[in-house]
Amino acid sequence: MVGSLVSGCVAMTPPVDVTRFHNAQIAPIVPGSVTIKANITDDGRSIEYASYNAALLRELQRIGFTEARVDAGDSDYVARYTLERAVLSAGGDRSPVSVGVGGSTGSYGSGVGLGIGIDLSGPPKDKIVTDLSVRIANRLDGNVVWEGRASIEAKEGSPASQPGLAASKLAEALFRDFPGESGTTIRVK
Repeated sequence: MVGSLVSGCVAMTPPVDVTRFHNAQIAPIVPGSVTIKANITDDGRSIEYASYNAALLRELQRIGFTEARVDAGDSDYVARYTLERAVLSAGGDRSPVSVGVGGSTGSYGSGVGLGIGIDLSGPPKDKIVTDLSVRIANRLDGNVVWEGRASIEAKEGSPASQPGLAASKLAEALFRDFPGESGTTIRVK
Protein backbone atom coordinates (compact mmCIF):
# COMPACT_ATOMS: atom_id res chain seq x y z
CA MET A 1 0.00 0.00 0.00
CA VAL A 2 2.79 2.44 0.89
CA GLY A 3 4.59 1.75 -2.40
CA SER A 4 1.54 2.69 -4.40
CA LEU A 5 1.17 5.96 -2.49
CA VAL A 6 4.81 6.88 -3.02
CA SER A 7 4.75 6.06 -6.72
CA GLY A 8 1.79 8.39 -7.19
CA CYS A 9 3.92 11.32 -5.98
CA VAL A 10 6.65 10.92 -8.60
CA ALA A 11 6.42 13.44 -11.43
CA MET A 12 6.18 11.80 -14.84
CA THR A 13 8.91 13.07 -17.10
CA PRO A 14 9.18 12.72 -20.85
CA PRO A 15 12.04 10.74 -22.39
CA VAL A 16 15.43 12.32 -23.06
CA ASP A 17 17.26 12.03 -26.39
CA VAL A 18 21.00 11.52 -25.81
CA THR A 19 23.94 11.47 -28.25
CA ARG A 20 27.54 10.91 -27.12
CA PHE A 21 30.95 10.95 -28.82
CA HIS A 22 34.26 9.57 -27.56
CA ASN A 23 37.23 7.35 -28.39
CA ALA A 24 37.02 5.26 -25.21
CA GLN A 25 37.47 2.04 -27.20
CA ILE A 26 40.94 3.30 -28.23
CA ALA A 27 41.90 5.44 -25.23
CA PRO A 28 39.83 4.53 -22.14
CA ILE A 29 38.64 7.43 -20.01
CA VAL A 30 40.23 7.19 -16.58
CA PRO A 31 38.18 9.18 -14.06
CA GLY A 32 40.05 11.82 -12.07
CA SER A 33 39.44 15.22 -10.56
CA VAL A 34 37.16 17.51 -12.55
CA THR A 35 36.21 21.16 -12.63
CA ILE A 36 32.76 22.02 -13.97
CA LYS A 37 32.36 25.26 -15.91
CA ALA A 38 29.31 26.70 -17.59
CA ASN A 39 29.56 28.57 -20.86
CA ILE A 40 27.48 31.41 -19.46
CA THR A 41 26.58 34.42 -21.55
CA ASP A 42 23.76 35.58 -19.26
CA ASP A 43 24.83 36.10 -15.63
CA GLY A 44 21.18 36.66 -14.71
CA ARG A 45 20.63 32.91 -14.98
CA SER A 46 23.35 31.96 -12.49
CA ILE A 47 20.84 30.41 -10.03
CA GLU A 48 19.51 28.17 -12.79
CA TYR A 49 23.07 27.19 -13.67
CA ALA A 50 23.70 26.20 -10.04
CA SER A 51 21.08 23.44 -10.49
CA TYR A 52 22.91 22.14 -13.56
CA ASN A 53 26.33 22.34 -11.84
CA ALA A 54 24.99 20.27 -8.93
CA ALA A 55 23.30 17.69 -11.19
CA LEU A 56 26.40 17.28 -13.36
CA LEU A 57 28.71 16.96 -10.35
CA ARG A 58 26.41 14.34 -8.80
CA GLU A 59 26.47 12.23 -11.98
CA LEU A 60 30.22 12.66 -12.55
CA GLN A 61 30.88 11.55 -8.96
CA ARG A 62 28.58 8.55 -9.48
CA ILE A 63 30.80 7.36 -12.37
CA GLY A 64 34.06 7.88 -10.47
CA PHE A 65 35.17 11.48 -10.95
CA THR A 66 35.98 13.69 -7.97
CA GLU A 67 35.37 17.38 -7.53
CA ALA A 68 38.50 19.57 -7.68
CA ARG A 69 38.10 21.65 -4.53
CA VAL A 70 41.46 23.03 -3.41
CA ASP A 71 42.68 24.49 -6.69
CA ALA A 72 40.33 24.06 -9.63
CA GLY A 73 43.26 24.97 -11.91
CA ASP A 74 44.97 21.68 -11.02
CA SER A 75 42.12 19.29 -11.91
CA ASP A 76 42.71 16.41 -14.31
CA TYR A 77 39.69 17.35 -16.44
CA VAL A 78 37.49 20.33 -17.25
CA ALA A 79 33.81 19.65 -17.96
CA ARG A 80 32.31 22.58 -19.86
CA TYR A 81 28.61 22.69 -20.51
CA THR A 82 26.15 24.75 -22.48
CA LEU A 83 22.50 25.05 -21.63
CA GLU A 84 19.81 26.18 -24.05
CA ARG A 85 16.11 26.53 -23.32
CA ALA A 86 13.55 27.47 -25.94
CA VAL A 87 9.79 27.56 -26.35
CA LEU A 88 8.32 25.30 -29.02
CA SER A 89 5.00 26.87 -29.96
CA ALA A 90 2.00 24.53 -30.02
CA GLY A 91 0.70 26.58 -32.97
CA GLY A 92 -2.22 25.54 -35.09
CA ASP A 93 -5.38 27.52 -34.45
CA ARG A 94 -8.49 25.46 -34.07
CA SER A 95 -12.05 26.40 -33.27
CA PRO A 96 -13.32 25.25 -29.88
CA VAL A 97 -16.85 24.79 -31.34
CA SER A 98 -17.91 22.31 -34.02
CA VAL A 99 -21.34 21.86 -35.55
CA GLY A 100 -22.68 18.75 -37.26
CA VAL A 101 -25.90 18.23 -39.17
CA GLY A 102 -27.33 14.87 -40.18
CA GLY A 103 -30.46 13.44 -41.66
CA SER A 104 -31.99 10.09 -42.42
CA THR A 105 -34.99 8.54 -44.09
CA GLY A 106 -36.34 5.09 -43.59
CA SER A 107 -39.46 2.94 -43.59
CA TYR A 108 -40.77 4.55 -40.39
CA GLY A 109 -40.21 8.14 -41.38
CA SER A 110 -37.41 10.60 -41.62
CA GLY A 111 -35.50 12.85 -39.27
CA VAL A 112 -32.97 15.60 -39.10
CA GLY A 113 -30.47 16.06 -36.30
CA LEU A 114 -28.19 18.83 -35.25
CA GLY A 115 -25.19 18.34 -32.98
CA ILE A 116 -22.94 20.90 -31.38
CA GLY A 117 -19.61 19.98 -29.85
CA ILE A 118 -17.70 22.27 -27.56
CA ASP A 119 -14.03 21.63 -26.82
CA LEU A 120 -13.42 22.66 -23.22
CA SER A 121 -9.80 21.51 -23.10
CA GLY A 122 -8.45 24.91 -24.12
CA PRO A 123 -5.62 25.60 -26.50
CA PRO A 124 -2.68 23.18 -26.60
CA LYS A 125 0.25 24.18 -24.39
CA ASP A 126 3.62 25.24 -25.71
CA LYS A 127 6.59 22.99 -24.97
CA ILE A 128 9.83 23.93 -23.30
CA VAL A 129 12.81 22.37 -25.04
CA THR A 130 15.94 22.09 -22.89
CA ASP A 131 19.27 21.08 -24.44
CA LEU A 132 22.34 20.28 -22.35
CA SER A 133 25.74 19.82 -24.04
CA VAL A 134 28.82 18.71 -22.08
CA ARG A 135 32.47 18.37 -23.17
CA ILE A 136 35.03 16.75 -20.91
CA ALA A 137 38.58 17.75 -21.83
CA ASN A 138 41.96 16.77 -20.45
CA ARG A 139 43.27 19.88 -18.69
CA LEU A 140 46.92 19.30 -19.67
CA ASP A 141 46.56 19.10 -23.44
CA GLY A 142 42.99 20.39 -23.95
CA ASN A 143 41.94 17.28 -25.89
CA VAL A 144 38.25 16.47 -25.60
CA VAL A 145 37.91 12.91 -24.29
CA TRP A 146 34.11 12.77 -24.21
CA GLU A 147 31.18 14.88 -25.29
CA GLY A 148 27.46 14.44 -25.14
CA ARG A 149 24.17 16.19 -25.80
CA ALA A 150 20.83 15.57 -24.12
CA SER A 151 17.47 17.08 -25.02
CA ILE A 152 14.05 17.00 -23.37
CA GLU A 153 10.69 18.47 -24.41
CA ALA A 154 8.12 19.12 -21.69
CA LYS A 155 4.77 20.91 -21.67
CA GLU A 156 5.02 24.43 -20.36
CA GLY A 157 4.05 24.53 -16.69
CA SER A 158 4.62 20.82 -16.12
CA PRO A 159 7.10 19.66 -13.44
CA ALA A 160 9.48 18.38 -16.13
CA SER A 161 9.75 21.89 -17.62
CA GLN A 162 11.14 23.27 -14.35
CA PRO A 163 14.92 23.82 -14.35
CA GLY A 164 15.67 21.71 -11.24
CA LEU A 165 13.91 18.58 -12.46
CA ALA A 166 15.15 19.07 -16.03
CA ALA A 167 18.75 19.40 -14.76
CA SER A 168 18.59 16.12 -12.87
CA LYS A 169 16.86 14.23 -15.67
CA LEU A 170 19.23 15.51 -18.39
CA ALA A 171 22.42 14.85 -16.39
CA GLU A 172 21.27 11.38 -15.35
CA ALA A 173 20.38 10.42 -18.93
CA LEU A 174 23.59 11.90 -20.33
CA PHE A 175 25.90 9.88 -18.08
CA ARG A 176 23.89 6.64 -17.94
CA ASP A 177 26.10 3.70 -18.96
CA PHE A 178 29.11 6.05 -19.27
CA PRO A 179 30.81 6.50 -21.69
CA GLY A 180 27.96 5.08 -23.78
CA GLU A 181 27.93 4.11 -27.43
CA SER A 182 29.69 6.75 -29.51
CA GLY A 183 27.80 8.41 -32.34
CA THR A 184 24.43 6.84 -31.56
CA THR A 185 21.33 8.68 -30.39
CA ILE A 186 19.38 6.85 -27.73
CA ARG A 187 16.12 7.62 -25.93
CA VAL A 188 16.30 7.38 -22.15
CA LYS A 189 13.03 7.10 -20.23
